[in-house]
Amino acid sequence: MVAIRVSKNIAASIDRVWNIVADMDREPEFWYGTKSINNINKKGNIIERDVVIAFRDSVCKEIVTIDPKKSINIKITGGPMKGTKNITIDTIGNNKSRVDVEWNIKLTGFFGMFTGIINKHISEGTQDALDRISKAVAVE
Repeated sequence: MVAIRVSKNIAASIDRVWNIVADMDREPEFWYGTKSINNINKKGNIIERDVVIAFRDSVCKEIVTIDPKKSINIKITGGPMKGTKNITIDTIGNNKSRVDVEWNIKLTGFFGMFTGIINKHISEGTQDALDRISKAVAVE
C-alpha cells in the first residue's frame, strides 16, 4: 500500500479554491498524470468515470463523491491501481485556504514492480497540481 500526503496553503477564499478543485472536468489541466476523463454516470454529487492516466495510457475506473466546499473523495476501483484519493479543503484564516490530498493506493499486477518510482511520481505530481491550482486561483 502506498500512502502519500501533500498539503498546500493557498492565499484565496475557500469559495475560489473550491470552484477550481471541484470542477472535475478540468482535472487534466492541473493534474498532469490525468490525460483524459470519460464521465460514465453522474447522479447528484456522485460521478462514475474512466480516467486515462499518463502511465502507459492506462485506464482507472473511479467513483467520485463530492461534499461541497469540504472534500472530494475518489475511490479507484479498477485499473493499474486501486484505493483512494481524498482532497479536503479548509479555511485557515482571512482569505486563506488549505488543500490536503491523501492517496492510499495499491498498484496491481505488473505495476507493482514500480511502486517506488510511481510513489515518487504521484507525490511530485500532486505537489505540482496544487501549485498550478494556486496559480489559477490567483488569476481567476
